[in-house]
Amino acid sequence: MKLRIGTRRSRLALAQAQEVAVRLEALGMRSELVPMETAGDRGAPADASRAGLKGLFVAEISRALHDGLVDVAVHSAKDMAAEDEEDLVIAAVPERASPLDVLITREDGLAPASVVGTSSPRRKAQVFRWRPDVVVKEMRGNVDTRLRKLEEGEVDALILAAAGLLRLGVVPQHAQPMSVAEMVPAPGQGCLAVQARAADARTLEALAPLDHASSRAELEAERALMRRLGGGCTLPLGALASAEINRIRLVAIVLSLDGTNYARTEVDAPTSEEAAEIAALDLMAGGADDILSAVRP
Repeated sequence: MKLRIGTRRSRLALAQAQEVAVRLEALGMRSELVPMETAGDRGAPADASRAGLKGLFVAEISRALHDGLVDVAVHSAKDMAAEDEEDLVIAAVPERASPLDVLITREDGLAPASVVGTSSPRRKAQVFRWRPDVVVKEMRGNVDTRLRKLEEGEVDALILAAAGLLRLGVVPQHAQPMSVAEMVPAPGQGCLAVQARAADARTLEALAPLDHASSRAELEAERALMRRLGGGCTLPLGALASAEINRIRLVAIVLSLDGTNYARTEVDAPTSEEAAEIAALDLMAGGADDILSAVRP
């Protein structure tokens, strides 16, 4: 049995897919990467997908899986919608990498009126809440492109996911992990979602040993919260779950785009679903519905 692994062509996506291939090889399972170009890679507008820009990077890989062109799809879990796609399941969640965001500056520290590059509404809103004295500039592109723009002086700082830097083996000179008090990560950040067809029993069986129970529980809590809030990966919603023995701790925040209004909660519960339910109720009581209604597409 040889599994065909669908992935985007970007350097980070290939590194993520290769991580899964190496894990499969350690189990004696053969695989091959099948790189694909997606609508997002071709520059399609964000409104071409119901899930926004990130959805453009996921949809075509999932469609190829659904159509049988590949056996497995590997995604950054933070790019996925809260709802599972029809006939597809997340067959495995390997052990999570760091979920934190990293502040990368051209020089030491972040001076007043610095220009911070990010395209994420979640990051923008939390930057404004944390450092209202800085300027935020729209910044798209892969990790290498963003780091080059930083070096060239287009911005003074970037905010990137620690997991992406680790998987690429990139260690910027001036990089500092951001605490959850400063920046609550995106739901699913640091997790890989290994997707397969729900009816493909052989592939599901082959992928099962890759599943890391704590990482799956954390991802399930964060996605369950997204579902309850009716949010997606394009909204200013941060959520980070931590799986402990028989408990799930969940920190979550919803913000207005300018960071001035926000609802934040920290809960723990016996299961992922219960943690998500309590957190959602807390956030709604704090005004999350009004905040999200103002920013939903």
